[in-house]
Amino acid sequence: MGDVVVPFTESWRSHQGARAWAVEALRGRATFAADGSQILPGREISLPIAAVQVAWFENPHTADGKGYRKEWSFSVVSPEELLQTEGGKLTAADIVGFRRFKQEIAALCEFLERQRGWRARGERVPVAFFDGTLLLSSAQIRTESNFPREYIKATLEAVRLSRETEVPIVGFIDHSYARDLVHLLSVLAGHGARVPASIYDAQLFSVALDDALPLLGAWGDRTIFFHCLREGLTADFRDEQNDPLVGFLYLQTTGDGKPARLDIPAWVYAAGLLDEVIDTVRAECVVGNGYPYALETADAAAVITGQDREQFLRAIQEFAEQHDFAFRVSRKAVSKQRRR
Repeated sequence: MGDVVVPFTESWRSHQGARAWAVEALRGRATFAADGSQILPGREISLPIAAVQVAWFENPHTADGKGYRKEWSFSVVSPEELLQTEGGKLTAADIVGFRRFKQEIAALCEFLERQRGWRARGERVPVAFFDGTLLLSSAQIRTESNFPREYIKATLEAVRLSRETEVPIVGFIDHSYARDLVHLLSVLAGHGARVPASIYDAQLFSVALDDALPLLGAWGDRTIFFHCLREGLTADFRDEQNDPLVGFLYLQTTGDGKPARLDIPAWVYAAGLLDEVIDTVRAECVVGNGYPYALETADAAAVITGQDREQFLRAIQEFAEQHDFAFRVSRKAVSKQRRR
């Protein structure tokens, strides 16, 4: 397993030294992340209505700050949309969650288009962060509706656009319970019994055996890049040559925790950009103290507070009164809001 690990060769005596390295790694490089939150319909309102807020953070890391973006998109999910539950196969939370997912993917794809042509402009490779996996299999999402296909379609559109524009995407999973390598090792060892579900990939690199250091024992160490063709992935996750579109690796982003999983389009590895992309992830994690700063910032910007929800319901109620249609918030809910 030692050949599976790629050590990180940089070292610093202080966090100040690490930040200096990170600043240089990010200088002149555009990074991006999007995240979202939602307001779900509740029993305190007389008509089902919801909302989605997606925020995105783009940082060109230039001295003059030109191109810096921190923006929001807020949209209402109408009762008509929420009641399209495919005969009870879906819930309102499913519908709102998918709307949020699509808007996050749309924001990411807009960044990819903006960065198209970065090579010709002589820029450093830009990197887009996605909060979650790029490898959606049927086992990970509900299979009794059309939504799995829609999630997969949206994800693959982003992956293929990444390849077309030559702008890398990194699907960042901080606490991954994926078991691709566990299954691989089981097959190679010829074990007939199923591996217990409590064993997952990240554990393979963070557990010390026989008083030895864990395989990913030092900050910044990573595994080699693995192409992924796990069971359950549709044929759409292969390219024109029938090769995998997406792969993954594990990266130690903290001093003592389990490594994060990074899902990365396979073209990034084939183009020789992997090391530069991983250094970008490391630099973002230095700035974000173990978590990519771009994702952290997008998450903070996307949060919908209790006060935001109250203002949203008040606005809907005022709109309903002006247009003379039935909508009310229960007195009990209003009383709770006043007391909290």
